Amino acid sequence: MISNEFWIAAGGVHSVALFLFHLGFWRLLGWKKDLRHVSPVNRAVMQILNLRIIYIFGALAIACFYFRGELLESKVGIGLLGAASLFWVGRLVEQIIFLRNGNWMVHALTAMFVLGAVIFAMPLVNRL
Repeated sequence: MISNEFWIAAGGVHSVALFLFHLGFWRLLGWKKDLRHVSPVNRAVMQILNLRIIYIFGALAIACFYFRGELLESKVGIGLLGAASLFWVGRLVEQIIFLRNGNWMVHALTAMFVLGAVIFAMPLVNRL
C-alpha cells in the first residue's frame, strides 16, 4: 500500500502544477485578445476567479508540503482532503457538461481532474 504521506505530497505537486497552469492562462488562452469580446464585467469576473483559484492551489500546496501530519491526523485536515477530492470530482463533472471537445488538451485536463480526485481521496480511503 502506498503511504498517506506519499499521497499528501502528490497532492502538493498536483496543486503546484495547477497553480502554474493557471498562471499561464492569459497567454495560453489568449485572454488579452479574446476577453476584449466579452463584457467588462465578465472579463473582470473571469480574471478574478482565475486569480482566486491560483491562490487556493498555492494554499493547498503549502498545506500539503508543510502540514502533512495535521492533514492526516486532525478533523480539519481530513475535511480539507475530502473537500479537495470533491472539488476535483465536481470539476470533472463540469468538464463533461461544459467542455465537450475532442481536443487532446481537454482530455489531458480531464485526466488531471481524475488524478486530483484520486490523490486527495486516497488518504481518506486508507483510513477505512
